Amino acid sequence: MAKFAFFFSYSPEAWNRLVLKPQDRTAAVRTAFESQGGRLEALYYMFGGHDGMVIFDAPDSRVAAAISLAVTSTGSFTRNETRELITPAELVDVLDKAGAVSQAYVAPGD
Repeated sequence: MAKFAFFFSYSPEAWNRLVLKPQDRTAAVRTAFESQGGRLEALYYMFGGHDGMVIFDAPDSRVAAAISLAVTSTGSFTRNETRELITPAELVDVLDKAGAVSQAYVAPGD
């Protein structure tokens, strides 16, 4: 399975609902990922450009995109980003492939 990070910012309406009815969103988030064969690794809230992030596993990028679109369509977020994560071991493979491509690629103007 591939690993992803989903960064999110709640809408003012979503924050208002949470203030009026405080709740731990972990179970709801876990259920959403598991419904598509994924697995929730972590849910964190934070300060800064986003209100929180979710780290999760998904069978592939299409499933990750579907989950992202489904939760975004609720209107609870003003901003979100989904990023595929690469392990150090996977990066070595990516770098090997990049080396092969760089041997074949001709830069503009060359």
